[in-house]
Amino acid sequence: MSDDPIRLVTIGRILRRRRRLLAVLVVLGALVGLGASVLFPPRYTTSASVLLPGQWEERELLTQAEIAASSAVVDRAAATLRWTDGGGDLRDRVGAEAADGNIIKISGTADTPERAQQLADRVAQQFVTFAARIGGGEGDPEAATGPEALRRKVAETNRRITELGEAADPGRTVESVQARTALEKLRASLEEAMKKLDKADPASNTAGMVVMGPAPRPTGEAPPTRTQLIAGGALLFFLLGIVGHLTAARTNRRPRTEPEIAAALGSTLLGTVDVPEERRPHRPKEPGLRARVRRLLGLDVRWDVPAPQKSGDEDARRLRYRRVRARLRLRLPVPRGLLVVVPKGDDIARRAAEQLVAEVRAEPRPNSVSGPGPTLRMVEVSMSRPIVPDRDTESGAVVVLSAGSWTAQELAGVAEACADAGHEVVGTVVAGPVRTRPMPSSGPSPRDAGPALAARGQAPGGAA
Repeated sequence: MSDDPIRLVTIGRILRRRRRLLAVLVVLGALVGLGASVLFPPRYTTSASVLLPGQWEERELLTQAEIAASSAVVDRAAATLRWTDGGGDLRDRVGAEAADGNIIKISGTADTPERAQQLADRVAQQFVTFAARIGGGEGDPEAATGPEALRRKVAETNRRITELGEAADPGRTVESVQARTALEKLRASLEEAMKKLDKADPASNTAGMVVMGPAPRPTGEAPPTRTQLIAGGALLFFLLGIVGHLTAARTNRRPRTEPEIAAALGSTLLGTVDVPEERRPHRPKEPGLRARVRRLLGLDVRWDVPAPQKSGDEDARRLRYRRVRARLRLRLPVPRGLLVVVPKGDDIARRAAEQLVAEVRAEPRPNSVSGPGPTLRMVEVSMSRPIVPDRDTESGAVVVLSAGSWTAQELAGVAEACADAGHEVVGTVVAGPVRTRPMPSSGPSPRDAGPALAARGQAPGGAA
């Protein structure tokens, strides 16, 4: 799993085997979203439009939008509204942007629809008033030294031109006619320049700004709403649960292949066996609150184990056990007793060990050509602190476990516990769950009955 790409089947396995935990995370995320909605009360937003007549460049519209949201305008609106909120707080609730068609949209946000509408309308009115004051020269005395001073200079120049034209000798000399003609051309040029200046002056346009009606009263909350916060919290915790499972699977370094497990135990792999999957596997209930919570959330069931594959018939499964028994006989030229070490809590390994012990007990008697075989005794050890019985009648151990359930450190601890008790780890057997095919209704075959009779020993009157 740690090196495999993430597939949809992996996500489906998480949803199927961790549905209780994910449901709890979704409820917890919804509660967190609800708490966030209480800390952040609902807000309502609306906007008022202000039309700017005349010709405006884009940068000039952006400047007007900045003026509409400036403290000079918002503070005046706050003073007229007489709210308990200060102007500094209102500046965070007011925004302005330039739209198409020389329109400035001024938005206002408040805790009620009525206050949001009042805020947008009042800021728009104050913006128009402030812009008109700037255009009329009422706001700053120094503003009059610009275009107004130029107009006064032009008017004074026109009067001086008139005086010079009257002082010249009209029509008596050629020089006087040329001088009067030049003065009239200068007067015409100045008048044409002033007309162009009046058209290009933005201050003349600011006086014509119009508020395009009152702001509409908002009918819904501004995002994020309470529903969005609750849904967002639930979705966030759900995704965190999925990502947490995938991250844990990626960082999981538990041995999953047979050679890795055998290398961690420092022994030889005797083979792999199949264990039929139980619909309701019996697992001993551990005491304590933590164990009960794990069972309630479904954490006691592995989710990262692939779905069991379909198995053959009973003969095919028993053939694997007989092969393990044959390899074990080859490893032990002299028959002796062995311990079958099974991790506590590994139900698959426990059932495989029980089947292996039964197969060894059901093997042919010493008078057969194959010779005598070893005797097995199953013991369960705790993986957190493994303790193996001391060497007595048994002088060796066979470790039976399922793949992907234990870390390399835990397997090394089992090998050390066997060595401390004086047992050599003869081999390792890896068990895996399989799905069985439906049994035929005609009853067991004669081949299935043979080992069962052998397990009970020789019947009276000789072997059948």
